Order: sequence, then C-alpha cells, then structure tokens
Amino acid sequence: MNKLDILLGLQWGDEGKGKVVDALTPNYDIVARFQGGPNAGHTIEFEGKKFVLHNIPSGVLTPGCINIIGNGVIIEPHILIGEIEGLQKAGFDLRETLKISNRAHLILPTHRAIDAANERALGKMKVGTTLKGIGPTYTDKTARKGLRIGDINSADFSKKYESLKNTHLQQIAALGFDMNGFQLDGVAFAEYERLWFEAIEQLKQYQFIDSEYYLNEALDAGKKVLAEGAQGSMLDVDFGSYPFVTSSNVIAAGVCSGLGIAPNRIGKVFGIFKAYCTRVGTGPFPTELFDETGETLRQNGHEFGATTGRPRRCGWLDLPALKYAVMLSGVTDLMMMKSDVMDDFATLKVATAYRYNGQETKHLPFAACTETMEPVYTEIHGWKQKIEGKIPQKLEDYIKFIEDYVGVPIKFVSYGPDRTQNVWR
Repeated sequence: MNKLDILLGLQWGDEGKGKVVDALTPNYDIVARFQGGPNAGHTIEFEGKKFVLHNIPSGVLTPGCINIIGNGVIIEPHILIGEIEGLQKAGFDLRETLKISNRAHLILPTHRAIDAANERALGKMKVGTTLKGIGPTYTDKTARKGLRIGDINSADFSKKYESLKNTHLQQIAALGFDMNGFQLDGVAFAEYERLWFEAIEQLKQYQFIDSEYYLNEALDAGKKVLAEGAQGSMLDVDFGSYPFVTSSNVIAAGVCSGLGIAPNRIGKVFGIFKAYCTRVGTGPFPTELFDETGETLRQNGHEFGATTGRPRRCGWLDLPALKYAVMLSGVTDLMMMKSDVMDDFATLKVATAYRYNGQETKHLPFAACTETMEPVYTEIHGWKQKIEGKIPQKLEDYIKFIEDYVGVPIKFVSYGPDRTQNVWR
C-alpha cells in the first residue's frame, strides 16, 4: 500500500518548512496542506527571487506538481487571491495545479474583526495572534456554524453569509469593540467586504474537490503525496504551550483529520527544526536570550515574521522540547535549518534539561505553560567557519550531540536561504 509522507515543524513555527517542501517536491506528485491558514508564512528563495506562501502549498513552484489545500485548512479568499495573483505575475499559473477542498472553512471579514476585539479584550494576556481571524474561524468550525468552500456555489450562500456576519457583529459589540472606522489591512471594512466577495467569485475558476477521495485514490494509483504542515509542534492546540498556541493540531495526527488520511497510510515523518530556537508573540520560551547573543541570532537569521514582520524572540536550542515534539509525531527524519546563522559563535549552548520546583527534569510538565522553566545548558564548541557545501567537523559534532539526545537521524542540513544551500547526509 502506497503511503503519504508528512513534513512538519517541531518548534514554535518559522522553522523553514517552505524551503524543505520545495527541496522535496521533485520527488512527489502532490503536495497537500493539512491545517492552519494565512497565519502561515512559508518562504522559498531561488535565483534571486523570494516567495512567501500563506495558504498555498509550497510545492507550487515545481512544474507539474498538484497542490491541494485540504479540509483542515481555513481560507481567507481575498488573501488567497492576492497570493495567487502574485505567483501569476512571477509566471506560475495555478489554474491546473491548485485544487481546494470543498470542506475547507472560510475566514469571513468579521472573523478578523472578532480576532482584533478578542486580543484587545485580553490586554496583557493577549495571545499575540496574526489577526487573520484564525481562532474565531476554528471556533465557528467546532461550533458547527462555519461556512465552507463547498457553500460558495449554493444558491443561498449570501443569506448564510449575512446570518453568520450578524452573529459576529453581536459578539463584537458584546466585547465593547467599535466597528466604526474599523479597517482590515488598511482598508475600510465595507470596502474590504466588497473585495472579499470579489475574491469569492475569482475562486470559482479553481477546482473544488472532495480532497479525501482525491488523495486516497491518488495513493491507490501509486502517486507520491507529501503533507505539508504549518506553524510548529509547540504551538499545537492540545500539546503546545496552551493558551499561547494556534487553533489547530499541528502534529502528525492532524494529517488524519486535516486530509482524511488513515493512520496506516502514513509513511515518513520529516521533522524540521532550526539549529537554535525562535518564537513570535507571547508565551513561554525557556531558552530565550535577552542579551547581545539573542540579538546576533536575530540579525544573522533575519528573524522577522514572514506574515507579520514582527521581530522573533531568539534563544538556544531546546532539546527536551525537540524530543517531545519528535515523540508526539513519530518523526523518522530530522532536518536542521539555518545552521549558518551560528557560523561565528566560538561556543554554543544547548538546553538538555530544565530545573522546575527545585528538581531537574527532561520532561515538559503541564505547568510549563504557565510557570518558569529554568534551562540546564551543555556547552558545545562552535565551528567558527562558513559551511559552503561541506559540513565542518565541529558542526558534525553538534549534529551528533542532537541525534544522540533525540534518537532520530538528521538527514538534511540547510546553511542558507537559497533552495541550493543544503547538504543531504
């Protein structure tokens, strides 16, 4: 039986999944996104060009590859059409290669307004969302109130839209949020709503499919399929640093519900991580650095959000958290990104345990979401040289240290943003 492979992030997102999907795609017939929405920002760079993908799978730049937005993904039509048009201008026509699940939920303009109202109401306890309406849309999905891609072609779509919009406006008013003068991406709400409906019409030129059947039949026919995740395992709604998490299941189990794939059809699980750690927004981050070293990582790694532009928090590699993420998804192959960011360091630190309640532990306890976990560091020699296509011995030592701790081989090492700056081990 042919099996589907998975690629997902193992930290707090921004690990470099887009680049790895792009590198792997020539080996696959289909790439399918299984969760998240336009809060994702997968960056691919080649031949001096840079592409940031939000909803569209990262296999879109490979000729002939079919790209599927699965049922577990949520879609903001105006943002998606803007992304499609940007790719068209660069010479990529998606009308034959992009397919969208009928069961994928729609982000309404009022979902984004609710997102802003919720963040304001939380004050200092705000989650730090991307304000793309992700949480409110998933909330409506689980409350059985949402609108889906398949609803677009129904005769009463406008009526369903107005009903849900009015419900949202009541929620917004209850939060004390004033819609007068409210803007989305710098555009007045009424105008943005008009653009949203215009985008709905434009989406109709793309194929809406029952993606669960499409993917299972493709596997039966011997096609090779790669499932692409968004965000990172430490942001998983169940196993991440709750409540500072995303609203979907980021781990491998999310593929089953996000694409309609049975567990026995899962093959390899590629886990992506940076040679250090970053996080955007609020929430616990045990190895975060507030000193010159943290700023050096931020500047060397150009650590600013692809979706929000916000500066990312930076810190040393956290191995207990990495091993936890590997365990949750059954990772078979590790891929280490941005090793070049640490080229200039004579000494590196790696967290190998935490001190919590006066004891040392290698586990992430439930209270790690709300209480301080002090990292226990091991120092490792840096490689102090540019990689340039060959892995220096001291980097090999760093890799082996990680492999021994986590128990999974590192098969791929990235040493730059370009799609060619990789070493396969």
